[in-house]
Amino acid sequence: MRNVLQILKEQFANLGLIFRLAKYDIKSTYQMHYLGTIWQFLNPIIQVAAYWFVFGIGIRRGHPVGDVPFFIWLIVSIVPWFFINSSINQGAKSIQSKVNLVSKMKFPFSILPSVIIVKNIYNFMVMYVIVIVILVINDIYPNIYWLQLPYYLMTLMIFLFAANLLFATLSILIRDIQTAINSFMRMFFFLTPIFWVADGLPDKLVAILKLNPFYYLIEGFRNIFFLETWFYEDLTYTIYFWSLTIIMLLIGSFIHIKFKDKFVDYM
Repeated sequence: MRNVLQILKEQFANLGLIFRLAKYDIKSTYQMHYLGTIWQFLNPIIQVAAYWFVFGIGIRRGHPVGDVPFFIWLIVSIVPWFFINSSINQGAKSIQSKVNLVSKMKFPFSILPSVIIVKNIYNFMVMYVIVIVILVINDIYPNIYWLQLPYYLMTLMIFLFAANLLFATLSILIRDIQTAINSFMRMFFFLTPIFWVADGLPDKLVAILKLNPFYYLIEGFRNIFFLETWFYEDLTYTIYFWSLTIIMLLIGSFIHIKFKDKFVDYM
């Protein structure tokens, strides 16, 4: 637990630096592009359009999911997935890509996974405001269940930090980790209910699919807007998700503190 507290202390002590580095990363990523940071929003919009055409028009023939148009049902879940996917894939190499910079500037390695999350959350928040506007246009209005949005945003941030800290540290020690994460994220993309509905699947299969922590996050956003259920109604699954998150944070913090002084040597 002492390791976790030290890691968290480093985050709060360097909040200003985290935001400055995230801002610099955003600018440097798109500085050579004519459209600049517009690509942050244009890329996911193009992807959503492609997935909607293939799965919504091609496979589902335009049929809704229950009473919800497939496009609306899709964007509520795929926008969080874009945030999750980019944060984890970039987060896994966050320390390795900046290890030389850190050795010169002398700030904690542990803040680099947070920089990636902050960098990507700007795009996520803007995109989700657009999603909410689309929901309202389609007669899905705010209600008491929408108060859970801060909970799921907090849950998403904490999970991503725990995962990024663990994966970024392991990537320094074991180079194959980054390739493995890219492959597993592609697999989880289809194992997470982004394009499909779990209703009607055998209970045992659903139980296995729920071992995927992304299932909890993606279904959580859908539950707010469509099913109108509270996160604590499935208490067992909520406990499982948080237990997994805490375990990742404990392991990630322990490994990070143990090896951080040797990162440059591993590079």
